[in-house]
Amino acid sequence: MSLSGELIAFIGLALVAIVGGVLLITLTKVVHMVIALVFTFLGIAGIYMLLSAEFVAIVQILIYSGAITIVMLFGIMLTKHQENDAPAKGGWGNFPLLAAISGFAVAVYLGIYNLDIPVQPTALHEENTKQIGIELFSKYVIPFEVMSVLLLVALVGAIVLAKKDDEEGDRS
Repeated sequence: MSLSGELIAFIGLALVAIVGGVLLITLTKVVHMVIALVFTFLGIAGIYMLLSAEFVAIVQILIYSGAITIVMLFGIMLTKHQENDAPAKGGWGNFPLLAAISGFAVAVYLGIYNLDIPVQPTALHEENTKQIGIELFSKYVIPFEVMSVLLLVALVGAIVLAKKDDEEGDRS
């Protein structure tokens, strides 16, 4: 395996995504966890760019890194919660987590190191967004519309639940 710019970019983006994921499960403050989640999403979006999936990368940035993270922050800011700091773990407190992550990395490396995948000709770099649009609005138009109705029902349900909680808070 030769060291190329693409490999260096992949390793850097993969490290950003992995470190963000590890920080997400080890940090104690919720806002810090959300920021770590943003780094994970951005690292994944960069990997999508390396895979010539520009549309998916932009959607990853707009929807996950942008919209979902902002919704999470608003949810955190608008809800009542007690800030109970967990006791800090000692020097060896994170050892099981580090051992599990290292074991997973070794298992993945050993699993794909000698994997022989036959090369098939594909048209990856040719009009990705157009191909996605054609597939989405021809083959998958019914699931696309069902998903939009499902999201609308979830939005209305969230409003009803929030309004019900607000009315209960006014009575007490």
